[in-house]
Amino acid sequence: MYELIPVQQAPQYDEEAGERFAEEWPEFIFHDVEVRKYTDRRQEYFPEWEFYLVSDDERLIAGCWGVPLAWDGTVEDLPGGFTDSLVRSVLGYEEGVVPNTFVLMAAAVRSDEQGRGHAGRVITSVRDRAVAGGLRQVIAPVRPTLKSSYPLTPIETFMTWTREDGLPLDPWIRTHVRLGAELLAPATASQTMTGTVADWEKWTSMPFPSSGTYVIPAGLTVLEIDHATNQGIYTEPNVWMRHA
Repeated sequence: MYELIPVQQAPQYDEEAGERFAEEWPEFIFHDVEVRKYTDRRQEYFPEWEFYLVSDDERLIAGCWGVPLAWDGTVEDLPGGFTDSLVRSVLGYEEGVVPNTFVLMAAAVRSDEQGRGHAGRVITSVRDRAVAGGLRQVIAPVRPTLKSSYPLTPIETFMTWTREDGLPLDPWIRTHVRLGAELLAPATASQTMTGTVADWEKWTSMPFPSSGTYVIPAGLTVLEIDHATNQGIYTEPNVWMRHA
């Protein structure tokens, strides 16, 4: 048996979660400047929407978090992606906008528990909790894990690729589809990470001797390096999916 526990009620897992779940993401993903501007307010406003999945023997299995916002249900009104969802939720809260949608922003399973259906458990649990809590629309800007093998392929193309059985080629998109989610639209600029050339060399463990376009480890698209401005810019695409 497993239980979805609000993070604020289980501080004993915080240190382990910080270590276990950070290792599932490339370092550069933590360097979205716009996200940093809103993180503290998100944690203050929506502590009830951040969770740990814990087994009945009190073992930390997975974690997830999301934000509530207002969305009219059309593709045209979708947030631009991950960062824009965060901004819209925080500003909407401050402006008194009544949310009707839950955005599942991130979910991670510890590496030594993967392949056991836990991703489905945590997604299903948080979806059901959101719907029960009055947020009857549930969407997610999904980061397709296999996309890093095809960084030159547009996300609009990649998201349509399927296997012989008709299911999505990408395993993370496939997980969502198997849970009943539908593909809505590409989020071509879901996040933008910037840093100096030295920053990017540290984050990727790669040298960038000259200005140009680079394929980077775990990158879903390419990195643009400009030595004249001492800056690297990486704009990551995601895929919008709807669970409810």
